[in-house]
Amino acid sequence: MRGIELEIEQIKQRSRQDESEAVQRMKLIKSETEQLRRENARLKLLNARERALSALIKQHCFPPECSSTPPQPTEIDCGPSSP
Repeated sequence: MRGIELEIEQIKQRSRQDESEAVQRMKLIKSETEQLRRENARLKLLNARERALSALIKQHCFPPECSSTPPQPTEIDCGPSSP
C-alpha cells in the first residue's frame, strides 16, 4: 500500500510542477505577445510616416503633368535698351 501512496504523491508533485511550468510559459508568451504588439504598432507608425514623406517628395519633385504649367516662351530682345 505504501508504494501506491508514494507513487500517487509523485504523480501529484509532477502535476504541480507541470502546471507551474505551464503558467510560466503562458506568462512568457503573454509578455512576448505584448512586446510584438507594441513593435507592430511602432512599425505601422513608421510606415505611415514613410508613406507620407514619400508622397510629399513625389509631389514636390515629380508634379503630375496636368498640374504643371508650361514655361513661358521668352522673346529675343533685338532692340536697343533704353536708359
